[in-house]
Parts: sequence; structure tokens; C-alpha cells
Amino acid sequence: MNYMRILLAGVCAFVAYMATGGVMFAAFPMMKKEHMKYPAIYRSHEGIMRMMPVGMVAMLVSMLVLAVIWAKMYPAGGAWMQGLQYGALVGIFFEGVFVVHNWVNLNIGGKLTAQQAAAYFVEWLVVGIVISLIYKPLY
Repeated sequence: MNYMRILLAGVCAFVAYMATGGVMFAAFPMMKKEHMKYPAIYRSHEGIMRMMPVGMVAMLVSMLVLAVIWAKMYPAGGAWMQGLQYGALVGIFFEGVFVVHNWVNLNIGGKLTAQQAAAYFVEWLVVGIVISLIYKPLY
């Protein structure tokens, strides 16, 4: 395994995830509006901003883990299409363990759940592609 490329892939995936998420929320303001319907469940904007550093560190660590898994799955490297498939699998996993899980446990509506499912799935597709484009084995 190429540890420098794993680190680079993880960091680039983190940047891509954050950027894609920002674009998604900017392009679809109805998601923010939908979140605001549940003030007893979700933190205020100010509260989220206070907690953001913790979330960013956790996401970076998670992206590094995904880069390691990719490197173990594709020790010779992989093409972007395999990265797309990898991102889709991660996205489907995420839908079950986070999006639907939250819909079951939190008092939120189906509309917000569907919006989150779509947005996060796109983010994971992008993450898979970025990791596949960045990770290269040792030569």
C-alpha cells in the first residue's frame, strides 16, 4: 500500500465531500428549510458551527478509512468507474446506517429523509470517484 497516496486520497475525498455538501445545500435551499422544521432535533446554525470542528475531524478520519479500504480492495489501483461503484456501495450502506436509521429514531418526516438520502448518495459517489482517481499503488 502507498500510505502517502492513501493520505492524499483521504484528504482529497474529505475536501470533495465538504464541497459537494456545500454545493448541494446551496443549490437546494429547500433542504435547509426542511431541517428548520425540526428545531427540537437539529442544532441551530450557530450550534452547528460550534460543533463543526469535531465533525470535520471525524469526517477526515472516515475518509482516510475509506481510502484504506479502497487500497485493500484495489491494491493495483482502480479506474474511476470502479470508484463510482465503490461510492455507490458506500452510499447505499450510509443510507441504511444513517439516513433511514435516523428516520426511524428521530421524529423527522419522509420529505427530509428523502432529501438527505439523495444529497448524501451524490456525496458518496463523488468520494468514491475521488479516491479512485487519487490512490495509486507503489511503483
